Amino acid sequence: MAYPEPLPLPDDFYLARHKRSAAIVRIATLGIVVRFLIAIFELWGYLFSHSSALLVDALSTMMDVVSSLLLIVSIKLAERPPDREHPFGHGRYEPLVGLQLGLFITLGGVVMFVYQFLAFWHLEKTEHLDAKVWLFPFIACLLLEIAYYRMKRTAKQENSPALISEALHFRIDSLNSLVALVALIVGVLLPEWGWVCDRFGALGISLFMCGIGLFASKSNLNQLLDRIPHQEYFEKVRRAAKSVEGIKDTEKIRIQLSGPTAHVEIDVEVDPELTVEKAHSLCQKVRCEIQKVWPQVQDVIVHVEPYYENDH
Repeated sequence: MAYPEPLPLPDDFYLARHKRSAAIVRIATLGIVVRFLIAIFELWGYLFSHSSALLVDALSTMMDVVSSLLLIVSIKLAERPPDREHPFGHGRYEPLVGLQLGLFITLGGVVMFVYQFLAFWHLEKTEHLDAKVWLFPFIACLLLEIAYYRMKRTAKQENSPALISEALHFRIDSLNSLVALVALIVGVLLPEWGWVCDRFGALGISLFMCGIGLFASKSNLNQLLDRIPHQEYFEKVRRAAKSVEGIKDTEKIRIQLSGPTAHVEIDVEVDPELTVEKAHSLCQKVRCEIQKVWPQVQDVIVHVEPYYENDH
């Protein structure tokens, strides 16, 4: 009797993984173009108006351009297949780069806040803002909102949490520009206090950057430290396993997220009278079902246990 061959996965499984990667890279590239144009536009506005809020918002956007470029590099590195030295693949490249970017953004926000705070006390109180300076953050906010809705729609179509996160990043950038917009409008309406509004807008954006950076650092650090993912992933794995005919129930489930990939370990309960060959076949089917419903899963380890009705 020959050893049973492993069950092959359908072609659309590999297509789904490729489509997900291509969608992330495509959206990240779009983000680079939009953010770069906005940064250049706002820097031009700064030269035109000498607004501190515009300068800080433009510098924040340029930092996001750098983060998007590094994100694409990390995605490509994380997609490399497992090898002898890395049996679980290279998925941790993505959260590792994400952690570094988060710390970089936080540090940039702190530096800008300190600079703007110190400059606050040395600014000439007679400075007045140009009446049209608010147009720069208004246009930036509008473009960022359009990009946000475009990414959100694509994320839902591809069922990609990574794209949803990137879309939310654009929404946060839009809020940054909104802070600058409100500060500059108030500054224009109250010319005597324009310098105060402008500086407070710059300080607010700097604090926003610190918050974004700390949140991104925490999220990526959780993956590097193998923190338990959201409960929805466990429910998805449990439903897939129990959909296989012959699986009576499931017990322990362990999930490890590593950037674009996931690793699953699950205990399934079967009829105690099954042969080893039949139980092995069920394990193969469980593996296939889990990877079908969640293409991000790279490896599935299935443990078999006997099922007894009164043992729960």
